[in-house]
Amino acid sequence: MERKLYLGIEFGSTRIKTVLIDEVFAPVAVGSHTWENKFENGYWTYGYPDIWAGLQDCYRSLATQYEAKYGEKIMTLAGIGLSAMMHGYIPMDERGRELAAFRTWRNTNTGEAAAILSEKFKFNIPLRWSIAHLYQAILNGEAHVKDIAFITSLAGYVHYKLTGEKVLGVGDASGVFPVEDGGAEYNKSMINAFEKGLPLSSTINWKLENILPRILNAGDQAGVLTSEGAALLDPTGNLQPGIPFCPPEGDAGTGMVATNSITARTGNISAGTSIFAMLVLEKSLSKLYPEIDMVTTPDGKPVAMVHCNNCSTELDAWVKLFEESAQSIVPGAEIDRAKVYEVLYTQALEGEADGGGLAAVPYHSGEHNTGFDGGRPLLVRLPDGRFNVANVMRTLFYSAFATLKLGMENITVKEAVTIDKIYGHGGMFTVRGAAQKLLAGALNVPVTVMETASEGGAWGIALLAAYMGHKAETLDAFLNDYVFKGQSGQTIEPEAGDVLGFIKFMERFAACLHIERTAVDCLK
Repeated sequence: MERKLYLGIEFGSTRIKTVLIDEVFAPVAVGSHTWENKFENGYWTYGYPDIWAGLQDCYRSLATQYEAKYGEKIMTLAGIGLSAMMHGYIPMDERGRELAAFRTWRNTNTGEAAAILSEKFKFNIPLRWSIAHLYQAILNGEAHVKDIAFITSLAGYVHYKLTGEKVLGVGDASGVFPVEDGGAEYNKSMINAFEKGLPLSSTINWKLENILPRILNAGDQAGVLTSEGAALLDPTGNLQPGIPFCPPEGDAGTGMVATNSITARTGNISAGTSIFAMLVLEKSLSKLYPEIDMVTTPDGKPVAMVHCNNCSTELDAWVKLFEESAQSIVPGAEIDRAKVYEVLYTQALEGEADGGGLAAVPYHSGEHNTGFDGGRPLLVRLPDGRFNVANVMRTLFYSAFATLKLGMENITVKEAVTIDKIYGHGGMFTVRGAAQKLLAGALNVPVTVMETASEGGAWGIALLAAYMGHKAETLDAFLNDYVFKGQSGQTIEPEAGDVLGFIKFMERFAACLHIERTAVDCLK
């Protein structure tokens, strides 16, 4: 294989995706595997066997596509990168065995630990961060805690199994435990506060700094594919060991790379099962905000992150309902799901600016930004509301953006942070123009979508794998001069009617949170 190829792998909430790119960073083959989280024993999780079965199926589909296209098998690669949904908790013992089920970012059972840590550190520790899960396990008196030798995120876990290296890229590491300014290491004063200022079980004989993954920066080499790792990734035996890996990253960091939004005053919004905004700052915020996470870009710049657990799940449920209705009307007809999405998303643009007197709360799980530890999806309408497909779809889109809007106002209004550019990416932007236009109105800021937006984090981590060969240049320069040179994307400006309509919708949304709280309390 003469051409240089780089493999990007991302574990998303509903899909595992692989992208193979060439020397000019264009995708030459892709693979995909659909999966779903499960609520088991009180936790949102993905089973460890599902992780490996999904990865192997996803890689197999990519390798098959590549062989069909080029007439050769994939034997080696110039680099591999791993990305996954950030945060969560995977503890392992000294032999590398999992000590507990993988606890994902979606879990909201860490409130006690997050509150104690935030107060002790004087720094916001979100419910989903790994340190919150660890300390909650300590508070709960969970037996596995005494045997911990290593904790990590999903990306760090898969990377460790494939390379034997206990490392994380700085962006993902900053959601495991707070990092120092610049991101080179974990915050020492906070580690000291954890170990000496908090009540810990007498059975614990480990030091926090010894069980955290080592931090690496973009461009660093993070190990190579081992023989055992090659067999895990490609059971056919075609893929050979020795391939270099870049540092594993979270989906937030790879989203920033995929949208070229890693410089100050730029931001990106990823919209899928969850929704989050990443805003690159010129300076630190003036105070702690519980709704804002302080993380970093893959090269260590400070980032204000607004993360919401709920976004497109309820929207997807309604699309499936309309699809089932169509199949019931015409039994046996083949319904193109992509076409259903295109038609319904486009219908949202025909809805009234405020949603026609409808309101929705899309919470399937807890939502820390508004103080919910559980969710009950709601659609509410006034008696004289215009209940039609266009207004329903617009309302569902608005509800997907509403909680994000509340969190971002801490940055854009209270802190007066200027954002020049917002880039959108993720599955919601697959239908051209729909989500983009409505998001521009909701945030009252221009929203740009690149041609590569649907490739998402798998493409972003593949770019970071390629960046290992360009370490002499900054990541900004690499992206601007090589990857995105000449690309501008499609930008949609906010329309006054959409801006005013969303403000009116938000008044109804705020009122409906009282209904949501009653539904959570009463509907068990």
